Amino acid sequence: MPEKKKPLWTCPKCGHRFVTPNMWHSCSRHSLDDHFKGKAPILRKIFDRYLALAKKCGPVTVYTQKTRIIFQMRVRFAGAVVKKNWIEGGVWLKRKVEYPRFFRIESPTPRDHIHRFRLTKLEDIDNELLEFLREAYAVGCQEHLNALAADG
Repeated sequence: MPEKKKPLWTCPKCGHRFVTPNMWHSCSRHSLDDHFKGKAPILRKIFDRYLALAKKCGPVTVYTQKTRIIFQMRVRFAGAVVKKNWIEGGVWLKRKVEYPRFFRIESPTPRDHIHRFRLTKLEDIDNELLEFLREAYAVGCQEHLNALAADG
């Protein structure tokens, strides 16, 4: 049986929630609209569709930071950086996926891989992206910890 997860700690200053109490973070509040000022108008529509796709996986908390937008369940699982003419998206997967859509993969640990992709048009938000978001959402829910406990 999966172990019950501890409640998230909430920063009293910014209201962001974390798995680890007193975790270091930028501790600031920013408007979602600020990310789209001076950018191509289509980018807000693309972002809204990207967020709607993520919400098909389940509830999503959105945190805006100075330079990026985070999608979180228990932990951050996806996000976006709004550039001048595109959105750089990212998903956290527990496996490395060599795929044409991903232009960069960062592997902070052997089991954690951040896959970066660009969204330039509404058609980029498709079922293929949904499948990667579903996989990342499971990471955000920390489902991999249940598997580790079962193997334990």
